[in-house]
Amino acid sequence: MYLAAIAVGIHGVIHFLGIGVYFELIEMADLPYKTTLLGGAVDVGDVGIRIFAVLTAVAGVGFVASAVALVTDWRYWRELLLAVTAFSLVLTTFDWTVASAGVLANLAILAGLFVMPRL
Repeated sequence: MYLAAIAVGIHGVIHFLGIGVYFELIEMADLPYKTTLLGGAVDVGDVGIRIFAVLTAVAGVGFVASAVALVTDWRYWRELLLAVTAFSLVLTTFDWTVASAGVLANLAILAGLFVMPRL
């Protein structure tokens, strides 16, 4: 359970990189600043990419909260993790070109939730 919580928490923290990059606070070679989503098909502009970054950070908060909920055995940790993972899957799919590993991580979390027996 602790290992799962650590993995979920790390996934959440990674979501915060979008704030740094898309608010032009940091530069990363693997996550360049851009204003497009869906593989460059949709240009959302500077404001749109910042809104996207905030939504990504919301998902990050949700993952960290899910990790805490899992460790503290909060009754609804599964529902919280399911909701935030579905939300994150949508976001990472929109930013597939740089977040493909996030898509895979989200799919792994979803698989774990559906395959694992109820704790």
